[in-house]
Amino acid sequence: MEKYVLEVNNVSIRFNLSKEKVDNLKELIFKKIKGEKIRFNEFWAVKNLSFKLEKGDRLGILGLNGAGKSTILKIIAGVYKPTTGEVVRRGHIAPLLELGAGFDPNYTGRENIFLYGSVLGFSRKFLEAKYDEILEFSELGEFIDVPIKNYSSGMKSRLGFAIATVVEPDILILDEVLSVGDARFRRKCEKKMQSMFDHGVTVLFVSHNLAQVQRICNKAILLDHGNLIAKGEMNEMAELYRKKIEG
Repeated sequence: MEKYVLEVNNVSIRFNLSKEKVDNLKELIFKKIKGEKIRFNEFWAVKNLSFKLEKGDRLGILGLNGAGKSTILKIIAGVYKPTTGEVVRRGHIAPLLELGAGFDPNYTGRENIFLYGSVLGFSRKFLEAKYDEILEFSELGEFIDVPIKNYSSGMKSRLGFAIATVVEPDILILDEVLSVGDARFRRKCEKKMQSMFDHGVTVLFVSHNLAQVQRICNKAILLDHGNLIAKGEMNEMAELYRKKIEG
């Protein structure tokens, strides 16, 4: 049996930022026909990042805005493909990145349970069996038959969280998702998270709420402009992060 459930090996990702606005493919073709050059700025959001997590590790990813925190989560979740390096995942991943980002605004909450659930890899049969559990956790009641476009951001997040956590994954990816909704619902989400922790789920967590990261995580890494500058125990990394914030 493999020791690590997640391995991030020398991962880098490069984005090309255009200096000139090109709205569509047609405009791009015209510029090429005219011999105009489209100039790009290369931007490395993550550079040669490596770390490994064992089952039950709970890793906080710390850093100021632009450090690459959300980008590395999206690489691990498979949203982005790294430019170099590799990510080795073992087991089922539940990415709670942008809750409800996969919803169709014109469909009802009920319809989106099956749409979003399928995006997360759940079968229709499984979702039908778990439907009542999802509805109960989301607390949407009769709003489940209202189109998503009429939902508040909190309602969408509640439904997204309820769908994504209906099965206990091996790896759970959290990006600011515990900051949504009212205080009571946040406590409810944290309680659900804790039950997963008790079953040995491996967690990657990004939040601007350092106290929350410290409550949840036992390890942390500190990023600066895509570079790993420190890794270790949570409390030690939190102290380093505070010093960095204070300048």
